[in-house]
Amino acid sequence: MIGGGLSIVLPLHNQADHIGRIVKDYVQALDRLEHQFEIVLVPNGCRDESEATCHDLAAEDHRIRVIVSEQAGWGRAVRLGLEAANGDLICYTNSARTGADELALCLRHALAAPDTVVKATRKLRERWSRQLGSLLYNMECRALFDLSCWDINGTPKVFPRTFKKLLGLSRDDNLIDLEFVVVCRREGYCMLEVPVFSHRRHGGRSTTTLGSALRMYGGAFSLSRTWR
Repeated sequence: MIGGGLSIVLPLHNQADHIGRIVKDYVQALDRLEHQFEIVLVPNGCRDESEATCHDLAAEDHRIRVIVSEQAGWGRAVRLGLEAANGDLICYTNSARTGADELALCLRHALAAPDTVVKATRKLRERWSRQLGSLLYNMECRALFDLSCWDINGTPKVFPRTFKKLLGLSRDDNLIDLEFVVVCRREGYCMLEVPVFSHRRHGGRSTTTLGSALRMYGGAFSLSRTWR
């Protein structure tokens, strides 16, 4: 795809057990939107067959491309995908947690409101500990950066290419989602939050641990001092 249409960026890490099925579900949902699209798969630091599966998917459908990152990192994979995206409307999402219907729902909202950032806000978590951890992190970020949105890390996130500051994100780690919403706040980009209620993973294992959560809490505080 050269310009125009939709670009869907899908970072993935050790997801060989389900990425083929999920991408095919996405393609069917995107076909129903009746817009030109591309899917940019970004396997990063994978130790299973994810990369090979991605190349197989790309061989089957010319609308699927693969950008490989030897190093793991959510933010790094998101940035690589955004750099490679050709669409006028750009989306990135967590492919382990986003269903095809949720992706299509956010894209429909974005197509209907072309000068708006659209992001999912997940209302449920699979465990109370994750629900509590998410609440504390969001309260911290709202206080530190004067934010009005909830579920900072919620995806899909969709934005028009004209919002160029979002194409220049810098984080290689999980704090890229906080950087995303802070940029929206500072640039005055209008944001629409779409509630979603699914909380199950399609497969694989979450990379979020107590240690990584504590690093995010500390990282948000450090960023507030750096960006102040």
